[in-house]
Amino acid sequence: MAATKRANSGAAKKPKLGQNFLADVGAAEQIVEALGDVSNSVVVEIGPGKGALTQVLARRAHRLIAVELDRMMSTELRFKYRLQPQVEIIEADVLKLDFRTVLNRTIGPLNDLRPLKPSRARVVGNLPYYITSDILLRLFEFHEQFDVIVIMVQREVADRIAASPGTRDYGMLSATAQLYARIENLFTLPPEAFSPPPKVHSSVLRLTVAPRFAELQINPAGFIAFLKMAFAMKRKTLLNNLKKDYGEEIIRSSLKEAGVRADVRAEALPLETAAQIFRKLKN
Repeated sequence: MAATKRANSGAAKKPKLGQNFLADVGAAEQIVEALGDVSNSVVVEIGPGKGALTQVLARRAHRLIAVELDRMMSTELRFKYRLQPQVEIIEADVLKLDFRTVLNRTIGPLNDLRPLKPSRARVVGNLPYYITSDILLRLFEFHEQFDVIVIMVQREVADRIAASPGTRDYGMLSATAQLYARIENLFTLPPEAFSPPPKVHSSVLRLTVAPRFAELQINPAGFIAFLKMAFAMKRKTLLNNLKKDYGEEIIRSSLKEAGVRADVRAEALPLETAAQIFRKLKN
């Protein structure tokens, strides 16, 4: 599982894909525990790298699909687990992967390894720091395929994902993640838990997928486009960010109806209030 790739024998060198591999065995067990009981579940592991999580998951999961971009590492993992038919190693870019196809197909000996009851898959991964947001958005695109997502990310990014409205860290990433899932910030690991050690701490989040579209009475694509406009320039007021796409008068009217001051910024709005303003603007 890789946060940012690998240490050669001898001096730790910066790996070519910028990964830092989890080396703490106890932490690997703790991360897998956060997924819950996976004995009847399909688990997707993103970026297994040297396999710290993979070896724990291979013992526990009904079926494990590990997605690794690096050709050499995927080959090594495929060889290592060649006698364990419940483990499938896919060499692929997770940002281009069609999860519906991967999760709803059966391959050869895996025909009898589907979940005992139809259920959504669980996801675990030590996400590369520089594409954390991109990977999360990809997972949300296929949210109907998943029920629990456990990820390890840079601590500052975890703080942003879990941030509450009205705080400095709350932004587009926070709002989007909380639109799709309930967020729990579980624990933090120091740089020494990885090889080579990164320069930052990493935090583990559990996202329980529970989209709020119906509750908020919104179309997700339209609302996310609205949020992008609302957070476009974080220092600007919501009115200033929106007025190039909506008339100023209708924005002021919508804010007033929602009981919101005209000088409010997007970061101050709970999703419920943002959705109310969105609905009024659309109507």
